[in-house]
Amino acid sequence: NTLKIPRERFHIHIDGALFAMMMPFVDWAPELSFEKPIDSIAVSGHKMLGCPMPCGIALSRKEHVKKVEQRIDYLNSVDTTIMGSRNGQAALYLWYSLRKKGVAGIKRDVVHCMETAQYLRDKITAAGLSCRLNELSCTVVLERPTDDALIKRWQLACEEDIAHVVVMPNVTRHKIDKFVEELVACAEEHGRMEPVRADGPLVKLQSSSWGGNYVAPHVGHFKEEF
Repeated sequence: NTLKIPRERFHIHIDGALFAMMMPFVDWAPELSFEKPIDSIAVSGHKMLGCPMPCGIALSRKEHVKKVEQRIDYLNSVDTTIMGSRNGQAALYLWYSLRKKGVAGIKRDVVHCMETAQYLRDKITAAGLSCRLNELSCTVVLERPTDDALIKRWQLACEEDIAHVVVMPNVTRHKIDKFVEELVACAEEHGRMEPVRADGPLVKLQSSSWGGNYVAPHVGHFKEEF
């Protein structure tokens, strides 16, 4: 603690989001647990588990939960949440998804997402376009297409001169082939994106400062057989 801030004065939260449902199934991924000095963690339910509405689960150390709990007389129970009322249907969907997929099903989805993301990265790279895929990720970052119609058709998330694709279980190699085909046609017809500035995202994408490799290592071994 180089800042010499007392431990009770700060809270360490892990925003697990999508990847907290993926990393537990990859051998070489860092382990997330309360054995580390964290205070809380949250994971999304509408991403890897596919719940139809935004939802998630937050886990916290018991001593922190005690600070927000309130006695609700008319319910004859103790409420330990921040918002109070919750969507009971979201909890039902989470339960249904976990029961339907099971551990083996989630593993298959994780393998599919990471290997398909590598396939997308390799196809874009082979086409001579800039892209990057970090380890332990299924998000492929690429140079922004210059045709807004293509961006809208494929619903690409863009920021300045880059875009990204999050490969989820519903993304197939056939869909990727079609996307890259249109990406190449766009570059040939409309040209390629030029960096918006010297320190912009596209320049960083093409340099080691991004924090990954153009060609990352193979996905590696996944925990247990399925």
